Amino acid sequence: MIKALLFDFDGIIMDTESPEVLVWQEIFAGQGVDFPLDIWLRDVVGATVTNFNPAAYLAAATGRTFDLAELHEQARLSRLEAQSRLTALPGVLDILAAAKQQGLKLAIASSSPHLWVDRYLRQLGLNETFNAVICREDAPSVKPAPDLFLAALSALEVSAAEAVVFEDSPNGILAAKRAGLRVVAVPNPVTKPADFSRADMVLGSLADLALEELLEKLAHQGPPGDC
Repeated sequence: MIKALLFDFDGIIMDTESPEVLVWQEIFAGQGVDFPLDIWLRDVVGATVTNFNPAAYLAAATGRTFDLAELHEQARLSRLEAQSRLTALPGVLDILAAAKQQGLKLAIASSSPHLWVDRYLRQLGLNETFNAVICREDAPSVKPAPDLFLAALSALEVSAAEAVVFEDSPNGILAAKRAGLRVVAVPNPVTKPADFSRADMVLGSLADLALEELLEKLAHQGPPGDC
């Protein structure tokens, strides 16, 4: 029986990922270079931005000298301005309300820091919604390691068999599977090209299915499989 829902934050609750990629794509296009979305998807999405330095990559690709700190600051300010206008992704508020009505526990499990996640939860008015908010400071390793999800399960006092994860990236899906969890993949505009074959279910958005129907479909699939 499902007792808890675990959510990634970036790309699942709020599409913070598209503005960041769009900003870097514009910077790269200004230098006549294609932004390496494949590297971004592999190394950053669902993991951590420290895995890839776009400014350094651009300098190497063009053979030009840039003020890397200035480039990052330019990208940061543009991204923050765009993200300040974001709302919750389709279906998010409905599924959270349905979960509350059904008495399910709720948690965030994000590779982003608390400063980031807590800020945008407040922006959405969801800062009091979750029973636990687990971020990179709360576990030894970020995704694709299972630590964040294991910490969320512990905080909610439920087993992996009693929870479902909502993820938008292969790194997040792998982390959830390593924790023994069922995973519903919900790709966002940035992650759509990625491989979601490890997920138990793939949705176009959280608005595709009512929560009761979604959980019923997962129940018919049996226990969660291995990664």
